Amino acid sequence: MADNEDNKKRRPLKSLPPESFQPKVMLIWLAIIASVVALFYFNPGKTAAPARLKIQQVVELAEQGQVIDGAIRSDGTGGKDWYELTGEIKQSSLTSESGPTKYFIASGRLTDASVERLQKSQVFVEKPATTAMTQLLFNVLPFVIVIGLLYFLFVRQLRQAGKGALSFGKSRAKLLTRDKDRLTFADVAGCDEAKEEVSEVVDFLKDPKKFQKIGGRIPKGILMVGPPGTGKTLLAKAIAGEADVPFFSISGSDFVEMFVGVGASRVRDMFEQGRKNAPCLIFIDEIDAVGRQRGAGLGGGNDEREQTLNSLLVEMDGFDTQEGVIIIAATNRPDVLDSALLRPGRFDRQVYIDLPDIIGREQILRVHARKITLSDDVNLGVIARGTPGLSGAELANLLNESALLAARRGKKKVEMQDIDDARDKVLWGRERRRVMDDSEKRLVAWHEAGHAIVQAILDDGTMPVHKVTIIPRGQSLGSTTYLPTKDILTQPRKKLLNQVAMAMGGRIAEELVTGDFSNGAYGDLKQATRIARAMVCDYGMSDLGPVAMGENQDTVFLGRDITRSQHISEETARKVDAAISDILHSQYNRAQGIITEHRVALDKIGAALIEHETIEGRHVLEILKFGELQSPIVNVKPPKLPVADAPKTADKAVAKESPGAPGAAAPSPA
Repeated sequence: MADNEDNKKRRPLKSLPPESFQPKVMLIWLAIIASVVALFYFNPGKTAAPARLKIQQVVELAEQGQVIDGAIRSDGTGGKDWYELTGEIKQSSLTSESGPTKYFIASGRLTDASVERLQKSQVFVEKPATTAMTQLLFNVLPFVIVIGLLYFLFVRQLRQAGKGALSFGKSRAKLLTRDKDRLTFADVAGCDEAKEEVSEVVDFLKDPKKFQKIGGRIPKGILMVGPPGTGKTLLAKAIAGEADVPFFSISGSDFVEMFVGVGASRVRDMFEQGRKNAPCLIFIDEIDAVGRQRGAGLGGGNDEREQTLNSLLVEMDGFDTQEGVIIIAATNRPDVLDSALLRPGRFDRQVYIDLPDIIGREQILRVHARKITLSDDVNLGVIARGTPGLSGAELANLLNESALLAARRGKKKVEMQDIDDARDKVLWGRERRRVMDDSEKRLVAWHEAGHAIVQAILDDGTMPVHKVTIIPRGQSLGSTTYLPTKDILTQPRKKLLNQVAMAMGGRIAEELVTGDFSNGAYGDLKQATRIARAMVCDYGMSDLGPVAMGENQDTVFLGRDITRSQHISEETARKVDAAISDILHSQYNRAQGIITEHRVALDKIGAALIEHETIEGRHVLEILKFGELQSPIVNVKPPKLPVADAPKTADKAVAKESPGAPGAAAPSPA
């Protein structure tokens, strides 16, 4: 309870509206009041003023039947026998100061006999007597209501000026409460080194004197860099939860507006709120939206974004330095940030959050598996070993997809088979049951059998074949997948050549069996060419020697270079092309020799694919070693849904085929 009261005291007071705003609003409301008064008194549609008649004349007109409607009202100001008559007559020949009229008003004394004559006419209706007070109310009350309404709106506008549409310069940072959605370091896994880096910030916020006694100064800014989904935002929330301090969260795009100067005003207001709540944390997500290099682009840059960046630089380390406000920013594009933003004194420390390793993946799976009911046969260590290259967000999505799949299958717990199927769906897309004739089915089967044989023969135990299928997934009609048994950090030349040869296996198998080849190897050839070009131009793995050729660079939008630069001569370019061609042709001949030697195994693997549609990597090894299948093939049929899901592809799936291509080799995301 005391913590909540202390939090309320720390919150910044509502700022008054700008002084330049008040006179403008006053003029607007004065104009509205004047317009209402003018319409009330000078309405052109208002009828002419009623004619003043003598009261006896009205009595005679009533007896003659000339009065259409009338009202008789006793007036206490002139005595008991003083009456006021109002109404409408048939003829419009009466005139008044404003012209012809059919309305009249008459007041005077009436005898009891005259009152009876009016009542007999059955036209006049008796109404309650009017007094001076009632007349005053009828005349003044409309003005009081209008003025009160305008005053209410005027005061409300002043109070809401800091929140309304005219408050462009106010910060949009959201203050996260301490009790709601509180996270700690126990909720973050897979980035132990990053947690050690930011633990100093937590210690400083808890006990600043510990560092100040020996002259230490905590970094004012921490920049978290890493691929999407690695947990940058989650780690920032955990820092605030561990330190138990106010946490302001804002996105970089919230600063940028169409009006120049608005973003800079928002930056100043955000830091002002932070100083009032110091010590606190300010988290800026996707800072590259506002911190991009100044002067970039053909037009000379963006004035609004650059002014916002300048204001951010001054607030972080200008003449007016403040203690206790720590900025945490996150981005996956550190290369486009301005150099002044990264110098010491601003973002002093850069914390790189990389993709998790096998131990980190297992820790992440254990964190996300708390909310999922898992079966006893689920081994999270095996799942972590079979999901290299996946980020924390993708691992969470993997478990969620497996839970949804198990629920559709009518299970009460998530089994290992559900997780395997969900992994295939996340990495390579959902199965799509397309109708194929026998010739196309055989073509895809031999294509994938060629990939599987080459990979199984050349594998040294680190890249075993995981699964071979002729069921369409994603954009391919079939796929051969393999999963690394460990995290691959480097790629030797021998393994890169094996990948090129494996990519050629499908085209070679088609030509060997049918005597022709199709466009199904489009994705395979593209992948093989990319690997060969990288070996020659980037890795120095060719006869040209240890030289990095690079590619043509044009960084127009970063403002560093307007023209394209050619780094190699035409003669060297011809040598590069020849070296790439030599790698592709040599590995093509190598894969062709392997498939020709194991032609019998190729036919048996193709026949097994035609019969079962999907076989595992151990079945491929059994056919190569024993000449036939030794273990049974168990395929889990997908649940029938009323509406088919859209295929979900992942960036980690490699060598996807073009739409309509017969097959693809889809290696694991290493």
